[in-house]
Formats: sequence, structure tokens, C-alpha cells
Amino acid sequence: MRGDNLQTMDIYGKRAVVTGAAVGIGRAIAQRLAAEGAEVVIADLDAAGGVETCTSIGPAARFVQVDMRDDVAVAQLMSCQPHILVNNAGGGPSLAPCFPEASVERWSAALDLNLRAPMLATQLALDAMQQAGGGAIVNIGSTAGLGFDEHSSPEYSVAKAGLIRFTATLAPLATTHRVRVNCVVPDWVATERGIQERAILPAAERGAEQVPLEAVTDAVVRFVRDDGAAGRVVLLDQGQPERWLN
Repeated sequence: MRGDNLQTMDIYGKRAVVTGAAVGIGRAIAQRLAAEGAEVVIADLDAAGGVETCTSIGPAARFVQVDMRDDVAVAQLMSCQPHILVNNAGGGPSLAPCFPEASVERWSAALDLNLRAPMLATQLALDAMQQAGGGAIVNIGSTAGLGFDEHSSPEYSVAKAGLIRFTATLAPLATTHRVRVNCVVPDWVATERGIQERAILPAAERGAEQVPLEAVTDAVVRFVRDDGAAGRVVLLDQGQPERWLN
């Protein structure tokens, strides 16, 4: 998974913010970036999970409790001036009620968390990354944002579709700000929760093997390193090799 430029960004010694890193995909990404030598800021509303992630990493990590729907809190988080930002915080596809039964406040909160928050974090990261000589932002999408099938949570699906399109529109930032924005779009990932959910399904409904966590973290690290990739979107589908969507 490479762009046209063979130059790479050295992760060692860089400051990385990973949102939604208390559990699951975010935790795995934070652990991987720390293993690559980054100083990692674990950002999440879940204090217990966030501290657990930090403990699993060691001195290279610190936890910041933050509600990504709170603009002031997001601004405070981004004041650490990261070189790397992973917009992973999100969720809500299985939490009923959803649109149109959900209240305006409820479905608006889902849009705020899954789309508005990564947009704001990206905006707040740009100047500091530019001043530091460049940076990398990776958005974590979802296959819920692809295609034209129905979805149990329209607000989640449309937010993830927006995040994918948002990524592609920001390709010019690689030239104007030396900041590369890319997106990883995984299908159902084999997190601890995902494995448990799949296990209770009837065998006929389980589908292909889930996307390994390592596939997600590998894709994130390659996007961070690859100075030739900007505005790109890669799909990690169940039982399929990764492929570019643009």
C-alpha cells in the first residue's frame, strides 16, 4: 500500500494522538505506534479503559480523558501539537434507537462523534503539523459508509460515508501544509468484542473471517510512513486482500 513517492516518515520520537484508544481498534493502534517508537496520547471518555491502554504500553503513553463531542475539550487535547493524529473515536451502529426513532439530540450526537469530531481535530492539528515540517492524519472509517444498502443506523452510516469523502477532499493538504490525510476502512474487525459477537451468531450468519487487528494497525502505520499517500482510502474487507478505493 504505497503512493508514488518512496520517501517515508520516521515514527520514532514523534507525538501521536489516537482518539477512542481505550479499547479495541484504538488500543491496538496506540500500542502499535508506541512499538514503532512514538510517544502516544491516549484520548477517550472511558477513563478505566484509557488507563489500561496506557499501562499496557508503559512510559511512552499518557491518558487524556476527553469527550470528542466537546469542542473545548478537543481543542485542549490538540494543544499537545501531535505529529500524528489517528481519528478513531466513533461508534453507535448497534445502539438503538436510531434515526428516525431517535431524538434529534441523539442522532446529532452520533454525527458529532463520527464526523464532526474528526473534522475539528484535523483542523486543529494542521498549523502545528505544518510548523513542525509536516504530519500524518489517518481516519478510521467503516464499510457502513460504503455502497447503497440499508443500515440499522443511518446516522452512523452517513457519518462514515462523510469521513471517507472528507479524507479524499483533503489530498491537497500534502502540498499546502505538508500534512497527509488518509483513511482505513475496515469491515468487521476481530477485536475482543467483535470475536465475542461473532461467536454467538449461528454458523450460517458469521460470514467470512473477521479482519485481523494486525491488518488495521499495519495499514495505519503504512499510511503514517508513506509520504506519497495523500487523500487515499484503503478497504479491509472480510476474507479479501486490501484494496484501494481511489
